[in-house]
Amino acid sequence: MALSRRKFFALAGASAAGTVMMSPLQALYARKANGQSVFGDGYGPLIPDPNGLLDLPRGFQYRAFSRTGDVMSNNSLVPGGHDGMGSFAGPRGTTILVRNHELSPTSATKVSDLNAPVYDPLCKGGTTTLIIGEDRKLIRHYPSIQGTFRNCAGGVTPWGSWLTSEENTSTPEENPGLVSKRHGYNFEVPAKATGAVPPIPLTAMGRFNHEAVAIDPATGIAYETEDRGDGLFYRFIPNQPGELQMGGTLQALAIKGRPGVNTSNNSGVTIPVGQTLEVEWVTIDNPDPARDSAPTGTRFQGRAKGAATFTRGEGIWFGNNELYFTCTDGGPFRLGQVWRYVPGQSAQDGGTLTLFVESTDKAELENPDNIVVSPFGDLFLCEDGDDEQFVVGVTPQGELYHFARNAINDRELAGACFSPDGQTMFVNIQTPGITFAIWGPWSRA
Repeated sequence: MALSRRKFFALAGASAAGTVMMSPLQALYARKANGQSVFGDGYGPLIPDPNGLLDLPRGFQYRAFSRTGDVMSNNSLVPGGHDGMGSFAGPRGTTILVRNHELSPTSATKVSDLNAPVYDPLCKGGTTTLIIGEDRKLIRHYPSIQGTFRNCAGGVTPWGSWLTSEENTSTPEENPGLVSKRHGYNFEVPAKATGAVPPIPLTAMGRFNHEAVAIDPATGIAYETEDRGDGLFYRFIPNQPGELQMGGTLQALAIKGRPGVNTSNNSGVTIPVGQTLEVEWVTIDNPDPARDSAPTGTRFQGRAKGAATFTRGEGIWFGNNELYFTCTDGGPFRLGQVWRYVPGQSAQDGGTLTLFVESTDKAELENPDNIVVSPFGDLFLCEDGDDEQFVVGVTPQGELYHFARNAINDRELAGACFSPDGQTMFVNIQTPGITFAIWGPWSRA
């Protein structure tokens, strides 16, 4: 995508004249510290939707499709729990969406293809694939993986597939009758698959409460978030880039000089916004433990070696050698954080970590979950809080703004991503389960 992430989130530095330069977000928080508003106009005020679905700024339009209960192309019903989603270029100008469904064995709906393999017949989660035409109309939709547990988020790969992640670690031994197989894995779904694919767990990538994945296209290293209050931030170094089933090494991030630090900023430890931290990586000896609890669970293995903890790591996005991920309830008011990680020059060079956003006012940002950076420079965060739910934008100048509002209910927005041509944003309302295509005067080039 045509975007300089370094331009968007440049670190503070010194000019030739010796003056200190602020990044947009550092300037934002400087304004906030001085009692000034951090909210900008964005694309203007949100206009109430006469259909009561999605409020957008003037000039923007949406199309809603693939709702829970609609009949899919294989004659099964669209399941509920619309969550993380990835966008891919399809043939003849089409866009392919692969969409997660965060469903448990007790959910009322399920991903279903009677003619395709299923990972665990007791589980109802999985993914569906949607083919969208150039006119932003749904052409067809169908199941693409099934029998998994709470597919929350995941991530796109540079080679054209979607990694769908299970946010549950149930086992038949610990949860008899609930599941028939061990859970807590990533599964790979080729975007161009025309039906449900064989569900193969990527065990070397770790068994834990997965949330999202982002892959560095230069190295093939995958970065993974863990949705727990004491979760870790992981990287998976594949034995063969682009072939995740060939195994690799799972590691967890540790901050140099601060072993085991809690980064939540609500535990008595404070990491200031804008402070750059040197990091290193510790190896998880057993990435596929039989139990997720102490002492063998992946996060306990990492913490024993000094890994830092992150509270409810969720959405993640990678580009231009920089990565951003959210911690939904981080910060002193538990309203959310956004972290920036810059990889080192090699796997041996740990890289750096910076806290960029830490909300202290729910009117500005409340519990960010999924995250995406647009091709034109703005960062978009999907809220998953307790009140009204918004897609919140951040401009390159460091202002926050409301871009979209869930006008149906107070359930979370999820799965924000952009079409390959950058002209359409796709996003979900998780419940009652609706996917939207949004287009309009994207003005920031």
